[in-house]
Amino acid sequence: MNDSSKKNGKLILVTAITPTPAGEGKTTTTIGLADGLKRIGKKVVVALREPSLGPVFGVKGGAAGGGWAQVIPMEDINLHFTGDFHAIGAANNLLAAMLDNHIHQGNALGIDPRRITWRRCVDMNDRQLRSIVDGLNGKTNGVPREDGYDITVASEIMAILCLATSIEDLKTRLASIIVGYTYDNRPVTAGELNAQGAMTALLKDAIKPNLVQTLEGTPALVHGGPFANIAHGCNSVFATKTALKLGDYVVTEAGFGADLGAEKFLDIKCRLANLTPSAVVIVATVRALKMHGGLAKTQLATEDLSALERGVPNLLRHVKNIKEVYKLPSVVAINRFPTDTDKEIEFIIEQCKKLGVNVVLSTVWADGGKGGEALAEEVVNLCEQKGDFTFSYDVNDSIEQKINDIAVKVYGGEGAVFTAEAQKQIATLTSLGYDKLPVCIAKTQYSFSDDQTKLGAPEGFKITVRSVKVSAGAGFIVALTGTIMTMPGLPKVPAAEKIDVDNDGKITGLF
Repeated sequence: MNDSSKKNGKLILVTAITPTPAGEGKTTTTIGLADGLKRIGKKVVVALREPSLGPVFGVKGGAAGGGWAQVIPMEDINLHFTGDFHAIGAANNLLAAMLDNHIHQGNALGIDPRRITWRRCVDMNDRQLRSIVDGLNGKTNGVPREDGYDITVASEIMAILCLATSIEDLKTRLASIIVGYTYDNRPVTAGELNAQGAMTALLKDAIKPNLVQTLEGTPALVHGGPFANIAHGCNSVFATKTALKLGDYVVTEAGFGADLGAEKFLDIKCRLANLTPSAVVIVATVRALKMHGGLAKTQLATEDLSALERGVPNLLRHVKNIKEVYKLPSVVAINRFPTDTDKEIEFIIEQCKKLGVNVVLSTVWADGGKGGEALAEEVVNLCEQKGDFTFSYDVNDSIEQKINDIAVKVYGGEGAVFTAEAQKQIATLTSLGYDKLPVCIAKTQYSFSDDQTKLGAPEGFKITVRSVKVSAGAGFIVALTGTIMTMPGLPKVPAAEKIDVDNDGKITGLF
């Protein structure tokens, strides 16, 4: 990875429209595009995130692609894989245990139990653990206090692992984590608890990227897995930079729609790791755009140009952001379904043409790499164009200004409003010198706004920032908006109910 004599390959980001229950196929398109590039003779590597067990057993199911565009071994990747997430959870919870033990053993640092910011984590959707009281049942069992759990992919340890560039950098970042505040309002770090060495020991193997392959034999580095709605939504810098040395083209993806994953990939990951994408692919389906136009999931198989016209502004806003805010060459990939009509496809092509962006049909789910060849050819052409990559905000602006810039430029809203608590937190972080960090906004993935019921491309809204904290080790500010939770819950009928294993150990219902 550190061989400076090897020129870096071209970095291609795959993102998508705002997700709907109809599905978009972003990971499937990412894998199929890579296989398509291989089929036209390019040396290519895929860089993906690892799936969290939360969605696997919750709503989404497996996340290793679909149809003939998948990475294998699929069961292992979707379940425990190489144990990276378990190591991250163990490191997170070791820090929590050492923090509470320090208080129990006399609290030499003067930590205020009411101002502890470090939470425990588990890689499962479990709403029961969002808010708890622990340390009960007597003096020997700790100090009673309010506590809570995050899902592992929302842990700052996950973000740190995905942004670290070496063991030394990992250890330095872990030591910088703020776990809480003292009675006199001084921040306390993991380094002051002498936790960074043991945490690094737990993570020494997890920091290494995992090499697998697609069904067509394209190498794939699968590493790290922060969610994009509550974290920064990208695979590890370590894996991406390794891939850039191994391939002439590197295809990666970022979580959810371009307002979340792509924004954070570009404004956080690329800024901190000094990366510049050569092209962006925006994935959409006719079905999903018709849902944004107000159709129910049961009505999507019938041609409806009126619904498509109402829903296509969602795609166009994402396209416009990539082209005009970030100034990157882009293409729209339509993940085609058998029920899509030629008139519906032609309508999308004409709308995107007005923005100067081409549309390419993708059939990688059914046809594998062959169905991604046309997209691959378009991406190669885009990579030869000269972009003028620009961030959506100036990192040296105030925390409020950076959040406002994202709300206006990327979400298409009128700005942000801040609760009294958020304003107080921003003042504290500014006084501590953390105001020059990038911002990571936790927001619903189902809308440009912070209200998941506002589909399409809503206008005239403001996002409400209810809480702001610093992830000092990761190197960014986290702003929680609307009702977003850092611990998801299971749906009424979780995917786990359909998963089984037979006497030979064969798993069914995972995909």
